[in-house]
Amino acid sequence: MPRSNKIPHIVFLFSDTGGGHRSASQAIIEALEIYYPNQVTTEMVDFFVEYAPPPFDLAPATYAQMGQVPELWKLGYKLSDGKHRSKFIQEVLWPYIRKSTANLLQEHPCDLFLSVHPIVNTPILRALEENPIPYMIVITDMVTTHAFWYSKRANLTLTPTEEARDRGLEFGLNPDRIKVVGQPIADQFRRPSATKSELRKKFGWPEDLPVVLMASGGEGMGPIEDTVRAVDAAGLDLMMVVIAGRNQSLKQNLEDAVLQTPNEVLGFVENMPDLMNAADIIVTKAGPGTVSEAFVAGLPIILYSRMPGQEDGNIDYVVDKGAGVWAPCSKDVVETLQQWLEDPSERQRVAAVSKSLARPDASMDIAGEIIKIVNNPQI
Repeated sequence: MPRSNKIPHIVFLFSDTGGGHRSASQAIIEALEIYYPNQVTTEMVDFFVEYAPPPFDLAPATYAQMGQVPELWKLGYKLSDGKHRSKFIQEVLWPYIRKSTANLLQEHPCDLFLSVHPIVNTPILRALEENPIPYMIVITDMVTTHAFWYSKRANLTLTPTEEARDRGLEFGLNPDRIKVVGQPIADQFRRPSATKSELRKKFGWPEDLPVVLMASGGEGMGPIEDTVRAVDAAGLDLMMVVIAGRNQSLKQNLEDAVLQTPNEVLGFVENMPDLMNAADIIVTKAGPGTVSEAFVAGLPIILYSRMPGQEDGNIDYVVDKGAGVWAPCSKDVVETLQQWLEDPSERQRVAAVSKSLARPDASMDIAGEIIKIVNNPQI
């Protein structure tokens, strides 16, 4: 039920199946606090952990392990995608999850539900059929968007790319209810805390070496260790800054490795804007959040890994636009780095293309759409 308080309350529906859903929610909440202070209150609900019945409640804890069997993940993604297949699956599961969905609605009264996860949309909207609470979907997959993202019942669907919007139109969404805004990212990407030179001094990074940021997602997924060792073995004139995420084993292995290349190994970080703004190149898994952040930072991108299904299109998007390369083998990463080091003008050209794809105002624009809806729930 809607709350009676004067200040509208927003419930963000997310889950830690990957780091992107949480960070997207946090970026939007941050934008609301900065650009619309004291106009709404917010809370984040991890629906898998707090409400999903077994075995679905284990999804966040097992996500990283599922990522280690990418072909199985891809099969599940493909089998559940598509207008008719996705509808059939939702119908089969509804009796089992109906009570959990009702509990979520009862325990989290609000004036707007905002979803940043595809799985929850159909069940929540079905439970809201007789309840006038507005529902907004912020799609956090760039291009290869699963059918679960889209629902005609949503008041508004916001997408990161035109490609994601086009797919929504194919599913029959009202063109007036689906807009392109970009990927929600931290506000600090819009407003760097310092210059590149100042940030390098702060981090203790050399001024005279290209710095390559090597990211593996929040869970430290993909063959990042092999890639780091291959770059080191190549003896390239650069510094590596490796982000191992929450993968403590990966972090320890890299810290214990005897590397000749100047390097720094980090765990899970919360200062990605500063790290990107201080770097020259990023080598990363093809996660939509990191790719979008790299666009805003104007970094040339080397994609070395991806989660099959939802991240396949990200590779095509980056490569086709000319903002980076797909390098699934360590030798491909090394060859690209070597080329860009030998030809700085080419690296700068790719960086400029990357910058041109940026949508730095996405979080602010999403916050604006939220305020419109809570001030006029009939939208």
